[in-house]
Amino acid sequence: MKSLKLFIGLALLVCSCGGSDNQASNGTPDETTQLSDNELLDLVQKQCLNYMWEGADPTSGLAYERIHLDGIYPSNDKMTITTGGSGFGVAGLVVGMERGWISRAEGVARLARIVDYLAKADRYHGVWSHWMDGPSGKTIPFGTKDNGGDLVESCFLMQSLLCARQYLKSDVEIEAVVINKINELWRAMEFDWYTRGGQHVLYWHWSPDYAWEMNFPLEGYNECLITYILAASSPTHTVPAECYHEGWARSGGIKSDAAPYGYPLDVKHNGAEANGGPLFWAHYSWIGLCPKGLKDKYADYWHVTANHALANYAYCVDNPKHYKGYSKDCWGLTASYSPDGYAAHAPNQDLGVITPTAALSSFPYTPEQSMAALRYFHSKESFLWGKYGPYDAFSLDPTWTLPRYLAIDQLTIAPMIENYRSGLLWRLFMSCPEVQEGLTKLGFSINN
Repeated sequence: MKSLKLFIGLALLVCSCGGSDNQASNGTPDETTQLSDNELLDLVQKQCLNYMWEGADPTSGLAYERIHLDGIYPSNDKMTITTGGSGFGVAGLVVGMERGWISRAEGVARLARIVDYLAKADRYHGVWSHWMDGPSGKTIPFGTKDNGGDLVESCFLMQSLLCARQYLKSDVEIEAVVINKINELWRAMEFDWYTRGGQHVLYWHWSPDYAWEMNFPLEGYNECLITYILAASSPTHTVPAECYHEGWARSGGIKSDAAPYGYPLDVKHNGAEANGGPLFWAHYSWIGLCPKGLKDKYADYWHVTANHALANYAYCVDNPKHYKGYSKDCWGLTASYSPDGYAAHAPNQDLGVITPTAALSSFPYTPEQSMAALRYFHSKESFLWGKYGPYDAFSLDPTWTLPRYLAIDQLTIAPMIENYRSGLLWRLFMSCPEVQEGLTKLGFSINN
């Protein structure tokens, strides 16, 4: 931990010495122009994964739902840990270990603490809740009736735990213990229970108090594809392929001819058909699931993800609402904070708010456009950049930001940049034998 903390401290010191906006405009090179691409990628990855490392809940080792550097939090929310965001953070820990930013011994110790905590935390047919209290592992309701199992958030977590399992070495005793504990958690997830009595669809929520009253069947396309991949791959509580084809794919109704700005989406984006949904749909399920060469009878998933990002970029460059600041260097719409609270920013809900994770987590799909955005965001470090990288969101019309972070935004950045740089997490997840069997069961072909 000391080595990563030292780097972060030095990096922030370097950032604080960069030229101001006025100096840059007068031709004085700022720190962003002095850093090479690789140095800048290292910087943002390290700072963002540090949200999960130095900034984690001390009991669980998991990620807080939000970190507000201004110290202002919603009531009783400061100790809330998040299941899905922690999953992205686990993927970031693997990245940190692989790149030597976190020692292997420290990384394995953190993973051991995490899996021990998860084994004792509240679970509902093997599935965790969306939010948990850090010290106790007890469920914190996400909503009145959302006080039980959250299958989707739990799959975001398990996706990364399986990446960690594949990364660890079974012939090293302490790592083998963690591997076995991850397998126990994985095998305990009752995907078949979440078919609500054997229906050919998965349901997002179940509550011990409200049963299925949330009534949210998972139908595509949105961020939830990984849920069906893991359900089909489960060695203990699998679901039939019909769940995917009749539920998620809606018996073929998922197909789309939409091609915003000339980029075919292949699949219908729920509630955002014309121009594509918020960009986190191209990130959350794809932390481990590799879209390169991945196809089924409905779509080519590289088109699904890359064209979604390219269409989002093209929309921002076009800027049909004429917001100040949108450009080839300043782009990216996804769910985040806004001046009026949390909002699912997308072309069909464009409030003039840019969310850095949208462009930065899209590096695998839009490397040149994302690098331009990274340099722009970092050049505004006095306005936009803090301890854990770029703040969650900002606007230039009117000028607005807050020194605040959300786990589900900040913690996808390091893993997705790593998939661009080395493909690490994609290789790890796709190496799971259960996942290969599950993809085959659902009719996917893989040609990469």
